[in-house]
Amino acid sequence: MMNLEGKVLVTGGAGFIGSHLVDALMMRGLPVVVLDNMSKGSGENLARWIDHSMFRLIVGDCLNRDDLGRAMEGCRVVFHLAANSEVRAGVSDTRIDLEQNVLATYNVLEEMRRSETAKTVVFTSTSTVYGEASTIPTPENYGPLKPISLYGASKLACEAMISAYCHMFGFRAVVYRFANIIGSRSRHGVIWDFIQKLTRNPSRLEILGDGRQTKSYLHVSDCVEAFLLGLEKAQERFEVFNIGSEDWVDVNTIAKVVVEEMGLRDVEFTYKVNVEGGRGWPGDVRFMLLDISKLKRLGWRPRHNSLESVRIATRETLEELKHLAY
Repeated sequence: MMNLEGKVLVTGGAGFIGSHLVDALMMRGLPVVVLDNMSKGSGENLARWIDHSMFRLIVGDCLNRDDLGRAMEGCRVVFHLAANSEVRAGVSDTRIDLEQNVLATYNVLEEMRRSETAKTVVFTSTSTVYGEASTIPTPENYGPLKPISLYGASKLACEAMISAYCHMFGFRAVVYRFANIIGSRSRHGVIWDFIQKLTRNPSRLEILGDGRQTKSYLHVSDCVEAFLLGLEKAQERFEVFNIGSEDWVDVNTIAKVVVEEMGLRDVEFTYKVNVEGGRGWPGDVRFMLLDISKLKRLGWRPRHNSLESVRIATRETLEELKHLAY
């Protein structure tokens, strides 16, 4: 078990989940350093902390070891969230997951090996490492792991490297395999895509796949609570936790929620089914529900189910877009 104290580094801390994590860490009174290349992150997400004496933002890249070394100086825990977060990107750019996920994580681990203080890493992995699991809900000890996307493969490679560094160089690690995390500040994923499409054409919505893809969705506030509790209560040198909700929802239902929350009527749903099995894109896992009993035994449980999370996240995104319009 670990008491979270001392200076911490959050890579990708200006992004969606990263900025919510930074909020929670700052509220706990911890000194926080953020390293972000701002390719997907936004200074707006960190605006409340920019002038705070306990906060430092370094615009830099995990592919640059000098940036990492500077950011890691004096930090005890590294929350490594920087990554390519778009599964579909690997279809058109087969190097992006290798570089942004695998090589970036290698650099983080190498700088930790050089560091005198940073010996604990918290890593955001993904449910896609399981591939198309035959056991649903899927527990952490499910195997063999057969990812079907380059994104999932890269995250699994990162997990393996982290495990090896822990055992060879004495690190501690907590790895989180996420369901679909949604909420304010997110600028990708099904809810964002649907809102963008319906803003352009309020009478018609194109859905990728057959709409029957069914997955677990979790609001980011629940995710961050699990994130910190798991770190504090992890027992093993290398610990893996699933984070998700206890139910799931299909894409057609998400489309209906977004239409309702946008106040639209008589929207025609069309389907773009170019991939075998009704998937949205190559590498899309059609059915995903994680077994979260391991984290629940430590005292965490989600406050919102999948459908509630979808509705809250849709409202938050629409509210953000409304403010941006002014």
